[in-house]
Amino acid sequence: AKIVEEKELGDVINQFLGDLSAESRKIFLQRYWSMMPVKEIAEMYSITESKVKMSLMRTRAKFKHYLQKEGIAL
Repeated sequence: AKIVEEKELGDVINQFLGDLSAESRKIFLQRYWSMMPVKEIAEMYSITESKVKMSLMRTRAKFKHYLQKEGIAL
């Protein structure tokens, strides 16, 4: 595993986010960038809380796999 500089990590994160569907990206960013509660995200996008939670779980798994593929240690 390699040590990653902030700029490189930012580039990797942006690449990952760009590969997500628009809905998954919005949910992920609302939760982890804006720190919005799941309930508020569900209300904002008129979807169920369980759909938000499932999307977040899947996106976290994809993100972990993506970072590992890029050789970035967690």
